[in-house]
Amino acid sequence: MPAYPAYPNLSVLLLAGGRGQRMAGQDKGLLPWRGKPLIAWIAEQVRPLTDDLLISCNRNQAQYAAHADRLVADPSPDYLGPLAGILTGLRAARHEQLLILPCDAPCIDRDLLNDLLALAGDNPVMVRQGDFWEPLFSIVPRVLLEDLERAWLEGVRSPQRWLQPLNPHALICAAGDRRLANFNTPDWLEEENGQSSG
Repeated sequence: MPAYPAYPNLSVLLLAGGRGQRMAGQDKGLLPWRGKPLIAWIAEQVRPLTDDLLISCNRNQAQYAAHADRLVADPSPDYLGPLAGILTGLRAARHEQLLILPCDAPCIDRDLLNDLLALAGDNPVMVRQGDFWEPLFSIVPRVLLEDLERAWLEGVRSPQRWLQPLNPHALICAAGDRRLANFNTPDWLEEENGQSSG
């Protein structure tokens, strides 16, 4: 195991602040997968990397607190989307780089994280699959907080729309890379749970 934390200049933000619309309103990060909530799988992967693990959540704070150093929440109860979570995460981050991951991708592994971190620097880093950018698998330097504040005031609400003009470095992943799979529907999650017990 690497010395804790493996990346002393790294904060980590796990995004778990959504409405869960495709999960019938359930809080996705707390749904069970293979005996643990989805958030636990991701938190365990990133825990050795940082001493500043943040979870962006707008409900069920007591459950999420067990997996984080600190919790952050949107400034409004209206579920403003993932860019709002990134904004509050950048404001709260203690270190120079912020690794951003979604709460519903439990197959992320250390190799993927290390490959992302190897590209960290003055520009953002984003996963790209073919022609598609994946802004919720990214690293954002904290010095870009002022730029995000400005973009937010101008009405930007899409992480990709904000990040792409900033010349991000791309971590190229194959189409269908299972490590990036989002468990976004009840059927998918039920099928995965069934496979794990079969």
